[in-house]
Amino acid sequence: MRGLLTLHDLSVNKIQEIINYALKLKGGFSKNYVGKKMATLFFENSTRTQYSFQTAMLNLGIDVISFNAKASSVQKGETLYDTVRTFEALGLDGVVIRHSVDNYFAELENIKMPIFNGGDGASNHPTQCLLDLMTIYEEFGHFEGLKVCMIGDISHSRVAHGNIDVMTRLGMDVYIAGPEEFNDGSAKHLDFDEAIKTCDVIMMLRVQFERHQAKMQLTEKEYFNRYGLNMDRVLKMKDKAIIMHPAPVNRNIEIADDVVECQKSRIYKQMTNGVYVRMAVISMVLDGEL
Repeated sequence: MRGLLTLHDLSVNKIQEIINYALKLKGGFSKNYVGKKMATLFFENSTRTQYSFQTAMLNLGIDVISFNAKASSVQKGETLYDTVRTFEALGLDGVVIRHSVDNYFAELENIKMPIFNGGDGASNHPTQCLLDLMTIYEEFGHFEGLKVCMIGDISHSRVAHGNIDVMTRLGMDVYIAGPEEFNDGSAKHLDFDEAIKTCDVIMMLRVQFERHQAKMQLTEKEYFNRYGLNMDRVLKMKDKAIIMHPAPVNRNIEIADDVVECQKSRIYKQMTNGVYVRMAVISMVLDGEL
């Protein structure tokens, strides 16, 4: 099975190669795959990932088919394998899939068409990790020795789990902060206010209420007071430190309105970079380089 499902099996050199390719595309390099057809199969709601992939495809000259699970035979009991196998039989050149099941792609091993993981459960979101890395690399020019803290709903975040692994391999010091109920031990814990003062990258995470089995122990107001990024905290950050967030943003829960687009924020730059990362990944897979 070709494509990009996880970053776990990619070498540090290959990850850097993808980032360099994305930067090259952002700088004006172009590729064209006119005649290719791809589909986005999203079984969970998405704005940035789905439409970023579609924009990347259109920029590459690829025809895009947008799949609507609620209007498909999934509602009649069709399995994920049969859905994907159908698109393969229709002659598509690749599909992007987001699914709520962790490692959903394990049941798609017999599919020969390239598959791009748009997020699975709370496990992997490879292109989100890559666009985060691209944004950090643009800012600092290196990874080694940078100090990063992810704050918030770690236990439910595929972004956090993917980033912790790859950032550590790239030589970054990675920490987590937030309520103890969201601490799954995936990285070293750091006091939130200490992180604000000492880290190069502050990555805020959305509280994923839709994934919670029980109600959050803190009220939204209590959460914001203790772990929300407000302007008072921003003013305590290092001069060259930046703010990131995978979005969507719960405004005034994990991050204040006036912080979302403040001078240190790179949230919308992440979205821009997401298009170029996805163009790079699609191109490298279609060209047999990934």
